[in-house]
Amino acid sequence: MMGQGQLRFEDISCQRGGRLLFENLSFALGPGDAAVVSGPNGIGKSSLLRLAAGLLMAASGTIQRAGRIALADESLALDRHLPLQEALGFWAKMDGGATGKALALVSLDHLAQVPVRMLSTGQRKRATLARILASCSDIWLLDEPANGLDLASLEVLSQLIASHRASGGIVLAASHQSLGIEQAQDIRLEARP
Repeated sequence: MMGQGQLRFEDISCQRGGRLLFENLSFALGPGDAAVVSGPNGIGKSSLLRLAAGLLMAASGTIQRAGRIALADESLALDRHLPLQEALGFWAKMDGGATGKALALVSLDHLAQVPVRMLSTGQRKRATLARILASCSDIWLLDEPANGLDLASLEVLSQLIASHRASGGIVLAASHQSLGIEQAQDIRLEARP
């Protein structure tokens, strides 16, 4: 049931490859909230999302999560050899979502039978969004979600984010580009001296 998600970072420090990326980071997101993480390349934006997903351990601090989480990063996470709808079906079965509606929302329903490997960069990015939609997750973790999208697809992304939040979902996005997310917390990661 949407609206039950929570994500809280308390004094989080992140270290990768022996290098401290950021420290003492705290924020909290509840139903309908959003935050956008910004900063230069290599500063730890993707690592922050992986911490939120539970794929990395924090060097210090506490992360509290409640609700289902879906991560959309540079990994497509779809079998390249399967038709798009079948590849999405794997996730939909696991997460209880519907592929047809998700494909229609990102305007890929006409490509449902095309193998994933045949999709263009923008189509693969929209397929990733369809995977997130089909997951029925409370918390969306979006790493550079606007990369590779044309203007029409950017508008769809904005509408999907707004709709997810309106239903009580949470969005944590890392981006170099403006995503047009209204009333989002700004989490700016700064270069360390």
